[in-house]
Amino acid sequence: MDVRLTSEQRQLRDAAAELAADLGPGSVADLDDATRIARLEKAVDATGFRSLRSDGASAVEVAIVAEEFGRRLVDVPFLGPVLADDLHRRLGRRAELPGEAAVSVDLTKSLAGMVESPSELGELSDEDSGRWYALALAATTADIVGAARGTHALATEYAKVREQYGSTIGSYQAVAHLLAESLALIEGSISVARHAAWAVDELPVREAVEAGRIAKIYCARAAMTVCETSIQVHGGIGNTWECLAHVYLRRVLAATETWPAKLEELTIGLS
Repeated sequence: MDVRLTSEQRQLRDAAAELAADLGPGSVADLDDATRIARLEKAVDATGFRSLRSDGASAVEVAIVAEEFGRRLVDVPFLGPVLADDLHRRLGRRAELPGEAAVSVDLTKSLAGMVESPSELGELSDEDSGRWYALALAATTADIVGAARGTHALATEYAKVREQYGSTIGSYQAVAHLLAESLALIEGSISVARHAAWAVDELPVREAVEAGRIAKIYCARAAMTVCETSIQVHGGIGNTWECLAHVYLRRVLAATETWPAKLEELTIGLS
């Protein structure tokens, strides 16, 4: 596996990042901005991100977009539609946007339209249904990694401006070490998640599913630590509704419990 992104993949990442930065929510209040959400929905639909698989994109490229959308808390459906697109591509049908999901702890509604066990799976071969499941694991894991990156950036920026005892809190070793440890967890998560996405198309299906489960378990644990650290770095304000830290935490929790992976499902040791 070559972990380096191609020039086309870097362009895809940059396009997703730019769209998310321009139209994603910049505050908790933005989550109720219907005008912004409508513009975001129109932009995501126009890009063709939701039909990446039927357009010939790799699972790595789906994960690249999912990670950038998670990083900026993009609050219109992506994971559900792109998985529906992959499923219908395997069935040789035209994908339709799934219906809205039930109310979720995730305030960004990133899982809207998600169906964990679509009836059409029964029409697929074991090979195709396994690869679809591996893609679901890889895509949700990428969203988790993106959210971890986003909340870490939020905490880092806060540490640069929040002053205590005449100095920014980021200048104190206790805070700096917490942020550095979070960054190390994120870097490890990126590698594991990227491998899981690559495995969807490149490894035997059982190995692809195993890679997805390993990535989901590792990245979910790491992201929880990063989210908790972000709230801790924010101090008292981190426990308020107005701070975006809890929105990132909610997104991680929701994505973790969608196609959850458990240690007992693995054939290799992971503590």
